Amino acid sequence: MRYWDASVLVCLCVEEADTAPARRLVAGGVVTWSVSAIERRSRDGSLDASGRTAARLALTELMAAWIEISALAAVRERARRLVATHALRAAGAMQLAAALVAVSDRPQGHDFVCADGRLREAASREGFHVLPTR
Repeated sequence: MRYWDASVLVCLCVEEADTAPARRLVAGGVVTWSVSAIERRSRDGSLDASGRTAARLALTELMAAWIEISALAAVRERARRLVATHALRAAGAMQLAAALVAVSDRPQGHDFVCADGRLREAASREGFHVLPTR
């Protein structure tokens, strides 16, 4: 299983430095929890209206093929432990918690694709094999 943090999924929808390496990794499938980075970039002005439209279309295509973790109570329970254990913000803890739910709390032998340094460190400490996007 290869879990994708939502922040790195955006590079599959918006052309960035990490897009080509991420596209090579996506062949292994996508398991994720939620995505908000496209809208954040639209709000901050780094993505114009036509870019937002194209990115949302690409995201819709990705969503049709990915597996989304929807067990909110189980994710929330793990996230509470993770914020107490690692230097994570709530959203990062929820992402890592969703990955743990996806692997039934057995992260060894599973990949975690992420661009955020703190989240990468926490995922590694939890036992995931953290994949670089570059």
